[in-house]
Amino acid sequence: MKYSKATNYALHTMLFLVASAPDKPIGVQMLAAKQDVSPTYLSKILTKLVKAGLIESASGANGGYRLKRKKEEISFLDIIHAIEGTASLFDCSLNHPSECLIQREMVEAEQQMENYLRNKKLSELAANLEEGAHR
Repeated sequence: MKYSKATNYALHTMLFLVASAPDKPIGVQMLAAKQDVSPTYLSKILTKLVKAGLIESASGANGGYRLKRKKEEISFLDIIHAIEGTASLFDCSLNHPSECLIQREMVEAEQQMENYLRNKKLSELAANLEEGAHR
């Protein structure tokens, strides 16, 4: 399974925001520099994360982006859906007279994966980052 580069950048950006001070907005330039990506490209990704209600933007000299939701509530699946949408990964295009057995198995696999990603919180990874910094 492959996700877009945008999802990769979104996950890493969100991890950085989760691990940062919650009250201090972080500018797009710094977020882009951390990942060696264009600020213009990252801005488009950040816009999707804002629309999904995961982060908020603050304008002005000390502006930037910060979490809108509690960090313990943000899952991998929240971020993936914000970037990729919620459409199924597999759709059988064959014309079957009844329910497709292949489609049923693929949907079951996708549901299991989504449950895992729904339960995996970025705050867990951020805690690992913090522990690694103190060693």
